[in-house]
Amino acid sequence: MSTELSPIDRAKRNAALRSCDFVEDGMKVGLGTGSTAAWMVRRLGERVRDEGLQITGVPTSTRTGDLAREVGIPVSTLEDVGWLDLTIDGADEFDSEFNLIKGGGGAHLQEKIVATASDRMIVIADAAKDVKALGAFPLPVETIKFGWKCTRALIEEALSGMDVLGRETSLRMAGDQPFVSDEGNFILDLHLRRIGDARQLSLVLNQIPGVVENGLFIDICDVLVIGHGNGAVEIRDIERQAPGLEAADGAEPENIFADTGE
Repeated sequence: MSTELSPIDRAKRNAALRSCDFVEDGMKVGLGTGSTAAWMVRRLGERVRDEGLQITGVPTSTRTGDLAREVGIPVSTLEDVGWLDLTIDGADEFDSEFNLIKGGGGAHLQEKIVATASDRMIVIADAAKDVKALGAFPLPVETIKFGWKCTRALIEEALSGMDVLGRETSLRMAGDQPFVSDEGNFILDLHLRRIGDARQLSLVLNQIPGVVENGLFIDICDVLVIGHGNGAVEIRDIERQAPGLEAADGAEPENIFADTGE
């Protein structure tokens, strides 16, 4: 079987590897969830093993925690560490204002908590996630199980007054059963096609009874590390006007990250 990466997987890998350069000895680091974040966790594990890097990782999901332990990263909880130096995570979409949609992997609740408890959030993604307007990717909304159909009806009613192109909603499934998040909740995916005012939509959604959190990340991301299929990596810093484009190098590893989302 060929181990050559597709252009998208190569872009994800290059972004993830470059993001690890932001991690310094002694840092407390939020570890994101998803296929792109998995490259990052693996690379940090290599640095712990080969360079003696001393960090404490706070995972944003059960599966990320399992992977971090597997590769040798010391893992703790947000309650124990209190505050993080930075979080590195993927995104399903991002725009020019550094707004994100996250939650394709179903972990956006813990991801948002960890990211907002960090001095900086670094987002790693392939260039295909760069959009003019958020919304082509379904927006995840985590809800409690109790009364979820009523919550869904309230969301659909609220969407009628929002600047969006689509208003279809669906309960996320895992086979023939509803998907259940690490916190034991359901996820509704909103098929909006385009979001005109992400900030307003986020505020409205989070006021609906039964909604725990939505997948819009507003004013949270500080740095975008964007991988391109040709091997280049672009760094966008919200505090710096001009983005930087870098050439990536390194051998192509086996593509062992086939999970979906971010």
